[in-house]
Parts: sequence; C-alpha cells; structure tokens
Amino acid sequence: MEHLYAPWRYSYVSEEKIEGCIFCHIANNLEDEKLQVLFYDEYCYVVMNKFPYSPGHIMVIPFFHTSNIEELEEKVWQRVSKRVRQAVALLKQVMPCEGVNIGMNLGRAAGAGIEQHVHYHILPRWIGDTNFITAIGQTRVYPADFHEIFSKLKNNSSKYFI
Repeated sequence: MEHLYAPWRYSYVSEEKIEGCIFCHIANNLEDEKLQVLFYDEYCYVVMNKFPYSPGHIMVIPFFHTSNIEELEEKVWQRVSKRVRQAVALLKQVMPCEGVNIGMNLGRAAGAGIEQHVHYHILPRWIGDTNFITAIGQTRVYPADFHEIFSKLKNNSSKYFI
C-alpha cells in the first residue's frame, strides 16, 4: 500500500468551522494573521487561498457580499480588477512564476466552491509544473511551505498594491 502524506490538510478537518460566509468572516478580521490577508483597501482584499491549487494561489475578494458580479458597483469592479492586475505582477516578480491563471467561477454549475460571494483566483504557474497530476492521479502536489510563501508575498505586497 502506498501512502501520500498531506499534513497541511489536517487543519481543514480539525479547525473550528466558520459559521456563515468565510469571505465575510475574513473581511471582519483583516488583521488576524492566521487568515493570511496580504492587502486590503476600502473595496476589496487580497488573501492567500488556504487550500491552494498551486503554491502562491491568491484571491481578490470584494467586501460586498454577492454571488453576482453584475451587482457590484462600477467602482468596486474597477478596484477588484486593479488588484487582480497588481496580484499578477506580485506573483510574476516575487514567486517568480512563468505564467498565471486568472479565474472566477460564478455559480455551482461553473465550479464555485464558495458560490455565495464572488472572488477571483490568481494562480502562479510554471512550465512543467504538476497541473496534470490532479486530473490523472487525483492528487495535488504542493512543493513548498505555505507559511514561507505567505511571508514572502506579504513582505513584498506593499510594493505592488498601491
């Protein structure tokens, strides 16, 4: 029998579960270091994905709670878009990555894991990384320490989110 160890997943099954919307909870606790917020302004915030697809997977999330992007005020949409662009620059320079996936899953049918609150995913990618293994082997490989990456991105975030 083969064993695959993923100790970072233990917190997923052992931590106290947040009642209600996790993104609203983070918005109300922006200074809580364990929530891994990289940056915030009056319209949105940038946070590490706690259960990432690849090292450095971050999200940009508006404070306004909605599942419909068409309900966001124009100024909020513009600011979220600006933060996505800045997040891409941060990942390209600091990780450094060779490419970036940007996405937003709107609705359960589109694959939204948290469908009640819109959010962008920004994922750094590298040539020859492990993107095929999830589809073929039902396994996700995370070859880096999550907290080390958070510290690296957090320490550089003020240079990019201006």
